[in-house]
Amino acid sequence: MTQLVHTRADLHAARAGRDGEVGVVMTMGALHDGHRELIAVARKRCAVVVVTVFLNPLQFAPGEDLSRYPKTLAEDMVLCEQEGVDLVFAPSVEEVYPAGPPQVRVHAGPLGDVLEGASRPGHFDGVLTVVAKLLHLTAPDVAYFGQKDAQQLLLIARMAGDLNFPVDVVAVPTVRADDGLALSSRNTYLTVEDRAAALALSRALFAGEAAATHGPGAVRRSAQAVLDAEPAVRPDYLALVDPSTLAEVADGATGPALLAVAARVGTTRLIDNVMLTLGGA
Repeated sequence: MTQLVHTRADLHAARAGRDGEVGVVMTMGALHDGHRELIAVARKRCAVVVVTVFLNPLQFAPGEDLSRYPKTLAEDMVLCEQEGVDLVFAPSVEEVYPAGPPQVRVHAGPLGDVLEGASRPGHFDGVLTVVAKLLHLTAPDVAYFGQKDAQQLLLIARMAGDLNFPVDVVAVPTVRADDGLALSSRNTYLTVEDRAAALALSRALFAGEAAATHGPGAVRRSAQAVLDAEPAVRPDYLALVDPSTLAEVADGATGPALLAVAARVGTTRLIDNVMLTLGGA
């Protein structure tokens, strides 16, 4: 049976009685099949699986969707029970930040200033600060994060390595609906018309991926053409970057690359990405 705790003291007590490798899946709640896959991957390896449910105010700028972000803890607990989660830690904001907004935070550095960081200044400082706190509190051996949030995944892995966190950061492939849309808690904001238009994001990525053998220029042109054909999609960025540095790849480059997109559809901002091999078969 899945145990639900809300305080650091209860989390410590619940962790103390469990042996074996511990895996953590960090979420903001509103769990879906993408989270289900993260939990399933953790369950295959770890003796103890912990899920955190915390809507972190530090990573939302004024005017973003903090107040309307879906809060579905009862439904989240059902999913966790179904997937055999051992422990759910769902703290309040006051429990995580007892002295108010923290004065000392983790700074994301240059990798946090591009792509999502350029569109949402300070976002990744908030993400890394709460991830660092939750890693200390849950004390896992392994932490699982989705490839859909590729920049976040890269930054968390760099933080763990640069600051010597004793945790293995594992990437789990993006989970998609049958029509290709990447699963996201924010998909619940989409109207029927918005959702149909949002498919342009994944179609653009797949078109770019299909053109990868012809080089960076062909990838960018193919993906951009799909976005341009859907007037209801308002792109924020379309970027073809080195997956370890997030620098734009040069014309003529070969090898691994990350094709990433962010766009607004209706009132909802969505992100997606694919890994591809430039000049490869």
